[in-house]
Amino acid sequence: MTPRGYAAAIRASKLSIYSPIEIGSRLYIPTKELEILLNRAMRGFNVAGMALRTRSKEVKTRVCQALGYPVPKSFKRVQPRFPGQNFDTYVQKSLNLQVWNEKLAGTRRYVLIRERDGILTKVRVVTGEVLAELDRTGKLTQKYQARLISGADLVELISARDTERLRPLVQAAHVAGSPTDYPREGRILPMTEVFERLRGLVGVTFPDAGRDQERNRGAALHAIVCEALGFLDYRDDGSFPDVKAQLVEVKLQTSPTIDLGLVTPDSTEPLDMPQVGGTQLRHCDVRYAVFDAMTDGTTVTIRRMYLASGADFFSRFPRFGGRVLNRKLQIPLPDDFFGDAEGLAH
Repeated sequence: MTPRGYAAAIRASKLSIYSPIEIGSRLYIPTKELEILLNRAMRGFNVAGMALRTRSKEVKTRVCQALGYPVPKSFKRVQPRFPGQNFDTYVQKSLNLQVWNEKLAGTRRYVLIRERDGILTKVRVVTGEVLAELDRTGKLTQKYQARLISGADLVELISARDTERLRPLVQAAHVAGSPTDYPREGRILPMTEVFERLRGLVGVTFPDAGRDQERNRGAALHAIVCEALGFLDYRDDGSFPDVKAQLVEVKLQTSPTIDLGLVTPDSTEPLDMPQVGGTQLRHCDVRYAVFDAMTDGTTVTIRRMYLASGADFFSRFPRFGGRVLNRKLQIPLPDDFFGDAEGLAH
């Protein structure tokens, strides 16, 4: 559906923001569409001079109106603030995001609204998983990790086939559309075909952006993977999984520690996307392409490639331990997070 289509469906349902909604259903707004609706509603809204509580209430009121919900007489102090759509809202005068009194939730959405000189200018909607990747201080919750133990083989197909839930939806076919499109029934390559297309990347090299530029390293590999899978262009919207249309998450490993973020690969939590062929896909249905690589500081060389479903991930890569207790979290957002590089003071 279109963004306005989701809002119209919610309006017709007469549900409240506190009514539970199944992720992937026609009443659950996917992140991309949610961001479009909220940008239309928020951009240009003047909050100059408002007290913080007043500003918070006004913003939440506009959110309700934008999404088709009736505005409640009072907003409940629940977490997340919009439980039906699984998101919280934050108005950001600076690029220092503060999350109080709770952990980052990997699958929750965080609506970050940029304020400049009293005017709301831009909305970004990201998951806790994405925010965790932005933390460079190491002070967030201890993320899930696994260990890469190299074997003798240069390529390994760890999962002989896709998960039972995904299997009816896959089909050997020509790849079409964009890597950031939602997956569609009959247009998803089977696990074995993904493996055949990616195994040839062993030995491929690309320029090293530097140890402090992990995001750029990953983007370079992501582009190579998209081409190998058959896409005519490379796009990355920063969401999970990396190649959404083919349900492929890409991991570049120049060290043995595989960072997995806040959600484990074998999680049965639903993916933040519409249902595919009437089926709600989960994190464990995603295919993980792990590339063991080395770098001399100038060039990255892919040495080995592994492919596994999320469900089978830990059968090959041993899991590390749990998490730490949460305190107030402060996450420095990149200068270009809202699509600019103005470098607001943190």
